Amino acid sequence: MKKKLRKANIIAGALFIYTTVVAIYFLFFFDRENTMEHYLTIGFSYLIIYVLWLVLRKKEQLAQKRKEGTNQNDKI
Repeated sequence: MKKKLRKANIIAGALFIYTTVVAIYFLFFFDRENTMEHYLTIGFSYLIIYVLWLVLRKKEQLAQKRKEGTNQNDKI
């Protein structure tokens, strides 16, 4: 059985990878001093991605329930 990739996982995964690559570039390959501001920005970026993933997942679940509800109403 093939597992379906959900939109929430794809979007959050792409943003996670992008944020990680940018963070690595700015923290290790950029010639500036790393301050707490840089680390907090990266941390909040990950937090926002996590919240976005939760919201998109909840939205998909509600859409699925709505779709199942309309299918049951059509059968009656």
